Amino acid sequence: MKQPFLTKAKAEEIVAKYPTPLHVYDEKGIVDNARELLSAFSWNPGYKEYFAVKATPNPALIRLLAKEGCGVDCSSLTELMMAERLGLRGDEIMFSSNETAAEEFVLARKLDAIINLDDITHIDFLNETAGIPQKICLRFNPGGEFKINNAVMGTPEEAKYGLTSAQMDEAVERLMKLGVKEFGIHAFLASNTIGESYYPKLAEIIFSKIVELHQKTGAKFVFANLSGGVGVPYRPDQKKNDIFKIAQGVKEAYAATLTAAGIEGVKIFTELGRYMLAPYGGLLTRVIHFKHTYKEYVGVDACAAHLMRPAIYGAYHHITVLGKENQPETNRYDVVGSLCENSDKFAVDRMLPPVEKGDLLFIHEAGAHGHSMGYNYNGKLRSAEVLLHPDGTFDLIRRAEKPSDYFATLDIYPEFQ
Repeated sequence: MKQPFLTKAKAEEIVAKYPTPLHVYDEKGIVDNARELLSAFSWNPGYKEYFAVKATPNPALIRLLAKEGCGVDCSSLTELMMAERLGLRGDEIMFSSNETAAEEFVLARKLDAIINLDDITHIDFLNETAGIPQKICLRFNPGGEFKINNAVMGTPEEAKYGLTSAQMDEAVERLMKLGVKEFGIHAFLASNTIGESYYPKLAEIIFSKIVELHQKTGAKFVFANLSGGVGVPYRPDQKKNDIFKIAQGVKEAYAATLTAAGIEGVKIFTELGRYMLAPYGGLLTRVIHFKHTYKEYVGVDACAAHLMRPAIYGAYHHITVLGKENQPETNRYDVVGSLCENSDKFAVDRMLPPVEKGDLLFIHEAGAHGHSMGYNYNGKLRSAEVLLHPDGTFDLIRRAEKPSDYFATLDIYPEFQ
């Protein structure tokens, strides 16, 4: 069974100061995981992880990862602004966006970020709005079906992202004429994969395209960005991906493709979000109601506004009743929030130990795409975020929203000023 990274006693200590619902993160788990990732890819001297800010855009967590040598992957103006305020510049920032506004490219160029172009039309747009840098990345969409071990993992041609193979050829030639000296290729073909096959197969595709483009154009490729897609074990019967096996598979693809073609010195980049933080964050919520109708409902003080993945994807998140980790799961419940939406359910027909009013529930794997996907429907306010340190102390790293925050954009009306 999954075990939370904090005890009931520690959780009660935290919520006594910062009431539920709230997101709590495990500093030790985050740091240990980052170090393991960097160790796994240490065979590649230029390897760098660019943490996907969209997963958990919190300065304290970004700083924590930056201390371990990670950069940031930004996809919007405000994410670039966050990077700027944290003192990140140049090759510490990868800017991967789509349908990009001019002001976003302008700031990315000001910060000397590595720009990852999503479409061939963006070449002219970038040139007109901010200028073409000497180093640039192109997002590649190979089309067709993406298969691993004969299983269809996705259909890239249905995705809105990236350049076709023919467009990649044209883009490289045009960009070279515009002064680009160094190139990178980026691709993202599957999400939340379990197992060790995804990155090596993706790397083979990217490396092969690098060889092809280099031979056609003479362009210098300095990095290959594998993006995200390495998943985490949301369910108790799943095991954590072996990052060392994954990295070894990428190394073998590198040797068989790039080295065999006489191309060396290509840096490996990743842009992981879920893998970096999801298992090391949880949503703490208090049981406040029960409902006995056609089903047994456990009502909690959190809702989909605090963790929307179950509501929009039907995603599974494991739930632990703190203090009852070792009790038999004898009761079947739907665990629900208070939104005026029937999809506002953290769990459906979930077997749990007998739950009582006042129990604290720990919802697992909420460290990525949890707080960041929060919203204000029904006037709900986003929760606080707390970082739990290895010595048992903890700090508030984002305060909870207040009603004044909710009404802040209505200050055009006298009664809301």
